[in-house]
Amino acid sequence: METLDPERFSETEQAPLRTLIDELLEAQQSLSAVERFSQRHAGDAIPAQQKYYRELIPLSSPGPGEQYAFRVNLDACTGCKSCVSGCHSLNGLDEGESWRQVGLLVGDEETESYQQTVTAACHHCVEPACMHGCPVAAYDKDSITGIVRHLDDQCIGCQYCVLKCPYDVPKYHAKKGIVRKCDMCQSRLKVGEAPACVQACPTQAIQITIIRLDEVRSVSGPDQRMIAGAFDSSYTQPTTRYHSKTSSPEHVRSANAYDLRLEPAHYPLVFMLVLTQLSVGLFAAQIVNGFWNLSGNGAGMTLLALAAAILGVISSTLHLGRPLGAWRAFLGLRRSWLSREILIFGAFVPAAMIYTALQCLPEFPMPMRSVATSILIVGVLVFGFSGVFSSVMIYADTQREFWKISTTAWKFFGTTLILGGAAAALFTASFLWIGMVMALLPLKLALESGVFRHLQDGGMTPLGCTARILKKKLGRLVAMRFGVAVLGMGLLVVEIFSGDSFFLRGLALVCLLTGELLERTYFFRAVKAPRMPGMAGS
Repeated sequence: METLDPERFSETEQAPLRTLIDELLEAQQSLSAVERFSQRHAGDAIPAQQKYYRELIPLSSPGPGEQYAFRVNLDACTGCKSCVSGCHSLNGLDEGESWRQVGLLVGDEETESYQQTVTAACHHCVEPACMHGCPVAAYDKDSITGIVRHLDDQCIGCQYCVLKCPYDVPKYHAKKGIVRKCDMCQSRLKVGEAPACVQACPTQAIQITIIRLDEVRSVSGPDQRMIAGAFDSSYTQPTTRYHSKTSSPEHVRSANAYDLRLEPAHYPLVFMLVLTQLSVGLFAAQIVNGFWNLSGNGAGMTLLALAAAILGVISSTLHLGRPLGAWRAFLGLRRSWLSREILIFGAFVPAAMIYTALQCLPEFPMPMRSVATSILIVGVLVFGFSGVFSSVMIYADTQREFWKISTTAWKFFGTTLILGGAAAALFTASFLWIGMVMALLPLKLALESGVFRHLQDGGMTPLGCTARILKKKLGRLVAMRFGVAVLGMGLLVVEIFSGDSFFLRGLALVCLLTGELLERTYFFRAVKAPRMPGMAGS
């Protein structure tokens, strides 16, 4: 019989029993590869560069009457463009796209040796012109941070904000059909991380600060500028602050102040403006014909006026990056002249179509036909002339000197009357319209040529720059414009003495229409667009 070893029995009794729970707890203590990777990189939740830029961003959110703003130390800026590169890389911008630029100021006198690099992005203005001009409310100013954001999904690519902003901040992205801009890296600021440009600057020249709105308004009066060469701050009240311990010379200018730069032609808008103004003028001429009992082809006048209106509106949609979203244009009605123009011409065309149908179908049975026709033609004229006035205000509201309201109104309403009269002369036996055209056209040409007196301006004033562009870069275009206008007027003179010739009147209309299209082309191309000093532009 086998005997039991007491020591062996004792060790067996003392051995712990392993349960399923023990095995599961042990398995939990051994991490998988994914868990080990996650644990190793958990410390990277805090940006590695935070120790360098933590003092360059505010520790708290803006309070009432405050907002975030860029603060630039000009003494520390070397013009290395690291901020441009960092913004491009960290925001995933496409090739050639840039939301931040670096410009240059220089002394304007031989005895004043001076050079200063200037970095700039969106200034997140107190009264942002881009937001006020947008017809579809694609801009939003954050009520807490004051950051002006662009809503990409709302944008229709009309590019009016590009014209409105005096600092050349919004950039049109042709592939996406929208505008994009700096948003001060708002998503980074929310989690305590500095914007890309702040992180990238090796000399800590850029920082984010909190600024009081009443302070911004106090330094944004007429003729005040946040830096030499920038636009008048009273327009948008920009919040960026540039600081330097050294004072700049009295005469400082942008390094590219004497560059003659052509702006985009915007050909769809050229045709839209001229054709809609022709349409409005021709409808007005038809009313005058009826009032004075002038014989003529009323149906032909109405059809031509309607065709011009439809073609003009269609051409305007070719300027939109996302035309299918144009129905949202009513969203900016309270602040945007472009929104008003879209809605007015949107009502003008249907009213003109119904009026044309009544004119061309006199036998169509309709109760109170004469009353309806009278109401419609009044509506057509009200919508038409209101639309032309809105077109004037669209460009006058950009604050560009070449587009100021006095000259733009004469040009647009002059085109309305001249082309409307020339087109009416095709269908009317009276010489009334020919006489009106011959009286108004010289006045309009004289107004247009008035810009050339600014060739004598000292320095590069906006109109002086425009005059030099028209002379040196667009001289042939200007000569063609005046040439075809004079030719059209000469044909009308021949028509007076030769008798009733539809061919001569038609040829004169073609010449005058061509002249107005050429004038509207350099209306866009020759304007001096404001931007930050020394910046290359879009």
